[in-house]
Amino acid sequence: MDDLKSKYLTQIADAADEASLEDIRIAAVGKKGEVALKMRELGKMTAEERQVAGPALNALKSEINSALAAKKAALADAALDERLRSEWLDVTLPTRTQRRGTIHPISQVTEEVTAIFAEMGFSVAEGPRIDTDWYNFDALNIPGHHPARAEMDTFYMHRAEGDNRPPHVLRTHTSPVQIRSMEATGAPTRIICPGGVYRADYDQTHTPMFHQVEGLAIDRDISMANLKWVLEEFVKSYFEVDGVDLRFRASHFPFTEPSAEVDIRCSWEGGTLKVGEGDDWLEILGSGMVHPKVLEAGGIDPTEWQGFAFGMGIDRIAMLKYGVPDLRAFFDSDLRWLRHYGFAALDVPTLHGGLSR
Repeated sequence: MDDLKSKYLTQIADAADEASLEDIRIAAVGKKGEVALKMRELGKMTAEERQVAGPALNALKSEINSALAAKKAALADAALDERLRSEWLDVTLPTRTQRRGTIHPISQVTEEVTAIFAEMGFSVAEGPRIDTDWYNFDALNIPGHHPARAEMDTFYMHRAEGDNRPPHVLRTHTSPVQIRSMEATGAPTRIICPGGVYRADYDQTHTPMFHQVEGLAIDRDISMANLKWVLEEFVKSYFEVDGVDLRFRASHFPFTEPSAEVDIRCSWEGGTLKVGEGDDWLEILGSGMVHPKVLEAGGIDPTEWQGFAFGMGIDRIAMLKYGVPDLRAFFDSDLRWLRHYGFAALDVPTLHGGLSR
């Protein structure tokens, strides 16, 4: 054991990097290391021999592990010192005028959407990202057994034992803003609700945090025809085309009745999306007439008022318009990506001056 101790403590002291240190650890105290093999020999010893050899082996293993940890910390400190010596910046130097900040595509598209709906008389409403499950689910006619309320789909905030307050969630859509707006202003109303939302999902087309914009219009004589016109005008303005075909497919959402998924006519040529032509259809949003129970939850009498609502993913329509292949890239904080897809800071989108430049 003294030979093993001397051997490995010397090797640890001489290790030049963490890779070498890991090799030493495996050879010494790994599952098939020399110390482990010695411990397997304890079964062949007498009880008296084990009483001597067992504690000695444990002490050896502990000493080697301590030496490994100390050497790893020393290597990390040395690497940090080297970075501090080599990575420096003279803050007194003049700025590089050719490096200009750019607007993130999500921020740009949010401004584009706001500009389009502002021309149609919609104002912007905002609300908290952490809300009660009443605003996020119950007020929107989403029953307690609905799959969206399961913890595998929704992020619930921690509740201390004995806390009797309503559960809070990271909002799964911006629909709670509609309820809060109805409570605050009543009817008639015409709003859009852009903002960040959260769901437990992550792949090429889903992220745990993403952005939505929802619209709500309430008046005495609003119908699905009004909804269709609003969406047609939006799609034409957003994709900057003269004409567009929309297809409404019957669907089901707890908060609208009737409900419809909306597709746009398009074509894919060489991987490029062209809206308003071709024989393909692409789903872009969900919509419908506001359910009477949702109006009641917002303090509005459904026997006097009715309205439509719609919702779409800002990240998704940004991907479609600007050719971004992976939704996760929006959140990678890669300056090279942002310089490629970003927008000039002073380019404010307007319908008169153009949305994208």
